[in-house]
Amino acid sequence: MSKAQQVHEARERRHRRVRRKVSGSPERPRLNVYRSLEHIYAQVIDDVAGHTVASASTIDRELSSSCAGLSKTECARIVGKAIADRAKAAGVSAVIFDRGGYQYHGRVRALAEAAREAGLEF
Repeated sequence: MSKAQQVHEARERRHRRVRRKVSGSPERPRLNVYRSLEHIYAQVIDDVAGHTVASASTIDRELSSSCAGLSKTECARIVGKAIADRAKAAGVSAVIFDRGGYQYHGRVRALAEAAREAGLEF
């Protein structure tokens, strides 16, 4: 097994462990983060109903143009602000943060802090 496979499987194990305890409700949905090598994705998910309330990513048409020429961390801040604005527009003010098994630093931290600054409570 390659080092990359080991790292990926370890992240998936951490994510499954956290998801056993973390679940989104209609009152307080889950803010899920997925980080690939080039992009970052965020979704506000109501696990009871099984649907996505709001989503934002660096591949969105509105956000990809504003991310052009910026660092990945700065793009994560833009996505964090966008997900907070879209969640508030959908009537969500408080969420449960699900970091997806990633360490809370770098792009994941930038997204979370930007969402908090934009008014999302978690």
